[in-house]
Amino acid sequence: METTNSPRLTNPAGPDVVKAINLLYKAAHSSGVPGPTLELVHLRASQINGCGPCVDSGARSARKNGETDERLFAVAAWRETPYFTAAERAALALAEAATRLADRADAVPDEIWAAAAEHFNDEQLGGLVLWVAITNFFNRINVTTRQQAPQNWG
Repeated sequence: METTNSPRLTNPAGPDVVKAINLLYKAAHSSGVPGPTLELVHLRASQINGCGPCVDSGARSARKNGETDERLFAVAAWRETPYFTAAERAALALAEAATRLADRADAVPDEIWAAAAEHFNDEQLGGLVLWVAITNFFNRINVTTRQQAPQNWG
């Protein structure tokens, strides 16, 4: 059976879903985690999940908010580059583990959690976990319904 890249649904999230997600979004962003860190976490989880619209919008949003191309291009290889702070590295490791839950028996090992806890307090850790969950939520909806990144960016 041949597949197409056409979206399966025009709008996979109705108005009530959008309202609920906006509340979660605000909660994650008011947790005290720096905005650039949340942007990087969103981008990395979206890369892992192959969510074209989220990778596209995440990179554009990060760039609009002052992120450098150098760091954006390196997110997928953050371990092998010098561009990220220790706190950002801990957040990226946590995001990867929480996104790849089925990859190992201990999905989020104590050492990954402990590294994040060295840089973020409990409220911030909750915000990071919530942000990764929201990102994965959108990634799964977009990938399942074959949403596409806009092609008319100018």
